[in-house]
Amino acid sequence: MSYQHLLHHVSDQFVGTITLNRPDQLNTFNSILAEELAQELKIMDNAPEVRVILLKGAGKAFCAGIDVNELENKSAIEYRAWIEHMEQPLITIAKMKKPVIAQVQGVAAANGMGLVAAADLAIAAENTKMGLTAINVGLNCVGPVIPVARCVGRKKALELLLYGDLIKAPEAQNLGLINRLVPKEELETEARIWAESLAKKSPIAVQIAKTAFYTSEDMPYFNQFDLMNEAFARLCTTHDAKEGVQAFFEKRNAVWEQR
Repeated sequence: MSYQHLLHHVSDQFVGTITLNRPDQLNTFNSILAEELAQELKIMDNAPEVRVILLKGAGKAFCAGIDVNELENKSAIEYRAWIEHMEQPLITIAKMKKPVIAQVQGVAAANGMGLVAAADLAIAAENTKMGLTAINVGLNCVGPVIPVARCVGRKKALELLLYGDLIKAPEAQNLGLINRLVPKEELETEARIWAESLAKKSPIAVQIAKTAFYTSEDMPYFNQFDLMNEAFARLCTTHDAKEGVQAFFEKRNAVWEQR
């Protein structure tokens, strides 16, 4: 499938790559890009040849937010539908079975920062800056702050939301928004290696782990254990669980089922 603002590719190592492709607009979201991204995420989530999704931006920025050219002349009801449409990729990632890794460089602002926070994992270039910047133009980032707050906590999330400052990559990593930092010139290679490493794990084990994690996140403490133990029990009945243990004893590489 071809898209207007999106590139996609699947490697022989089970890594699907999605590239936001509006480099002249710093990969800002417009309605088309939001729709295409949500659609391709769902397609890759259901593709047996994909185990891990790598999400990146073309050009010098990851994503600078939402294209403000679409802001004018809407009613409150239309604005509500429009912003929900823009945020759909952030919600889609949490509903997917397969892990999504954000590959981040340059600026990740507003909805772009929300997209990084919504991704399951993030690897970033050392020149990256992130911020919930909409407050600086009389708007706010009350949607993107939701996944951001899950990473950084209430007080810091409110500071980012209300002040709109850009933070540098080392602070973003310390706050839990980024897993790994690498030199800018090594980002492409290191992100691919990291994604391929995850793709070598049992697909069903990874997918059950991710799904159970998100499902249990807002549960009471003891209910979380109940759900996680049920997920573990289901995993133990699968081919991959039996194959993985057997391969360990036989000192060989496991052969996973496609998922």
